Amino acid sequence: MESSERVNTERLDCSVVVPLYNEALVIEELYGRLTETMGETGLHYELIFVDDGSGDNTLELLKDIAGKDGRVIVVELRRNFGQTPALAAGFDVATGQIIVSMDGDLQHSPEEIPGFLENIDAGYDVVSGWRKRRVDNLLMRKIPSRAANWLASKISGVNIHDFGTTFKAYRREVIEELNLYGEMHRFIPALLSRSGARIIEIPIKNIVRPKGASSYGISRTFRVVFDLITLRFLLGYITRPLHFFGRVASYCILAALLFSAYILYDKFVYNVPIFVAHGPLAGLAAVLLLIGLIFIATGLIGEMISRVYFESTGKKIYSVRKVHRKETLTTD
Repeated sequence: MESSERVNTERLDCSVVVPLYNEALVIEELYGRLTETMGETGLHYELIFVDDGSGDNTLELLKDIAGKDGRVIVVELRRNFGQTPALAAGFDVATGQIIVSMDGDLQHSPEEIPGFLENIDAGYDVVSGWRKRRVDNLLMRKIPSRAANWLASKISGVNIHDFGTTFKAYRREVIEELNLYGEMHRFIPALLSRSGARIIEIPIKNIVRPKGASSYGISRTFRVVFDLITLRFLLGYITRPLHFFGRVASYCILAALLFSAYILYDKFVYNVPIFVAHGPLAGLAAVLLLIGLIFIATGLIGEMISRVYFESTGKKIYSVRKVHRKETLTTD
């Protein structure tokens, strides 16, 4: 096994980024399997564990590991920000030429990392895992996931089957160009496709979580739907938003003209009082349509404003309390 001293960052080949939230039960096993697997690759590597505001002793276990192994970096977030900010924090700290991201609950097998690295070496910019045989609940996870993945593939034009898994590998230069917001980590391949990144998907194992309980529920499905709307806007209309709003506006205007023509026809041909026969229903439909359009437009405009804010001010979507390394832990 390699020396536990910190490797020269200029020669780092690979960074493994693992966001963690209340995973104390699996930390030791995860670390052991990662070090064994990465040691067998012969690469100069680092392990970046991002503690996303855990409420158990995950952070203490990670700090203990980092105090003994110079290849381990622990990024301590101030609170629970979510998976996308946790990954962004890890990416910002990573110094490897290849960056591998994976979940920390052992549903992703560290032993499969070499397969990702081989495809990066073959010339691909992004290698995405595909849980080909899923072990999740059919109604609560499999069906919503398949529907969301199908929609994401059609919207983005990226022909992969599994956008949801965190298990991916990236060339450093493509991930450095990306800014993550909201919960868009699952759509990183789609976002990178805009810049012409070469993407490949490889099958990975999907095993039952060995310890602990998943923090994901059916409510995540609704967030995915909103993310898909945002994805469509970002991929198709971010540089020409008027085309997006203009299309919706044209449909609304056409519908309004048809309704107006019908009401006027009834008024002048059959002498039907407009406000008595058509007023309440027409008014309710118009108000509901207007409210829906306002909410969608406000959400999309908000997405753009948030990007301008973060990128112009240099602010991050997370807040780091401290970065723990062996050299700092041994001097505390």
